Amino acid sequence: MRAESSATSPTSIAVSTPPAVAPAPPAAARSSQRLGTLQAALGVVAFSLTFPATAWGLEGFGPWVLVAVRSVLAAAMAGGCLLVLRVRLPERRHWAGLAVVAAGVVLGFPMLTTLALETSTTSHAAVVVGLLPLTTAVFSALRTGVRPSRTFWAAALAGAAAVLAFTIAQSGGTLTTADTYLFAALVVCAAGYTEGGRLARIMPGWQVIGWALVCCLPLTVPAAVVALSYEPVVWNAHGVAGVLWVAAGSQFLGLVVWYRGMAAVGIPKASQLQLAQPLLTLVWSVLLVGEHLTAAAPLTAAAVLVCIAVTQRSRS
Repeated sequence: MRAESSATSPTSIAVSTPPAVAPAPPAAARSSQRLGTLQAALGVVAFSLTFPATAWGLEGFGPWVLVAVRSVLAAAMAGGCLLVLRVRLPERRHWAGLAVVAAGVVLGFPMLTTLALETSTTSHAAVVVGLLPLTTAVFSALRTGVRPSRTFWAAALAGAAAVLAFTIAQSGGTLTTADTYLFAALVVCAAGYTEGGRLARIMPGWQVIGWALVCCLPLTVPAAVVALSYEPVVWNAHGVAGVLWVAAGSQFLGLVVWYRGMAAVGIPKASQLQLAQPLLTLVWSVLLVGEHLTAAAPLTAAAVLVCIAVTQRSRS
């Protein structure tokens, strides 16, 4: 009887119980991941219209007017939201990161790409966003310590190579004088994206870009006044529509959903969704600007979509 009692004791049952299987990710987490991916994708769509809209804007405004006015308009929208909702000032420790976002996304990238588009086509300017996902992933690894897998890096490199090969072939195989502006824009934008994605884990994404825009007002307002006094303005539908889109869509609303998406799915994975941005830009350049594409576009699109799928399924 003692042996039986010993065999059926709670202690022996606990020992013989197989190890617990790790629970599957909760449905809420999966839903958050899907929503984050959708938000980042919406940001990519908004950004893909930036170059065609800038080309439209240059039909009525000079480059310096366009850059300064778009930032002031976007800051007015963001500042109005911050004021109406009575959002408190960010903590002092966050202002350095917001300054990086402002320098890279609010000032640097718009200024450099607008100057490049004075002598470059929108299809050629897509080279910069062809390398932006890879550059952002590198900045993220250095800044946040997140180390994507080898599979991620292989797919990211393959996607960047496919986009670069397509866009360079599209421009005739030669690099233009605007490439200096474009590659500088690539670096400052990747830094701004990385810092903004990091801050979006601490505060809402719209507040990240909102405060970055507002803190640039002491620079952008005087710059707009000076630029308007020196550069002639021709009021036309394309020019006005271009300025309004780069201010509202590219500079504010697109960045709102973009930073929210990066906070949800991680900076490396969200950045790789931008592999589709050059191809979308090329489509818009045909529909809106009247440029022509080669038959290689659908093949490149298919290759890029495969690379995106691999990066989204890879683990850090």
